[in-house]
Amino acid sequence: MLIESPSPGMPSTPGLALRPWCADDLDDLVEAYRDPVLRRWTNVPVITAADGRRWLEGALRDFDDDRRYTFAVLEEDADGARLVGNVVLKGISDQRPVPEVGYWTASWARGRGVAPRAVTALSRWAFDRFPALTHLDLLHQTDNVASCRVAQKCGFLFQEVLPARPPFPLDGHRHSLTAV
Repeated sequence: MLIESPSPGMPSTPGLALRPWCADDLDDLVEAYRDPVLRRWTNVPVITAADGRRWLEGALRDFDDDRRYTFAVLEEDADGARLVGNVVLKGISDQRPVPEVGYWTASWARGRGVAPRAVTALSRWAFDRFPALTHLDLLHQTDNVASCRVAQKCGFLFQEVLPARPPFPLDGHRHSLTAV
């Protein structure tokens, strides 16, 4: 996997590259989803290569349709670039007043600040890309303490507890970030 310099108009942050997912990411995507912790917090399982292809096709289709912007997060090391996570901006529509930021971090990259850096880069990009945007939300289940910390590190302020709704069995937190 090759990290290229960020394309104009793409999110960026030092040490990480954020780019749209591509078909070449299939093996890394399936590998990341082997982690039971990741699967616990996501609602679209990727267990097989066929699942991964569907996931990638959906991410690419939504990106092309300007409905949802899903980015692979890559980190370069001595062996080249490695997938370390995913960030997504979802709910870009007139029907949804506040878009939502989502993310996951691969097990091999946790605890190194990947999620806060990637979420911050995506948030800056969202406010630049959509000038009328005034707020972003970040939602997570109440028992996802790591996501609460990521939200706080990125400047998202706790707003409220949300009641559980499928596919998530527990109440959630809504954090919000205001454009500056």
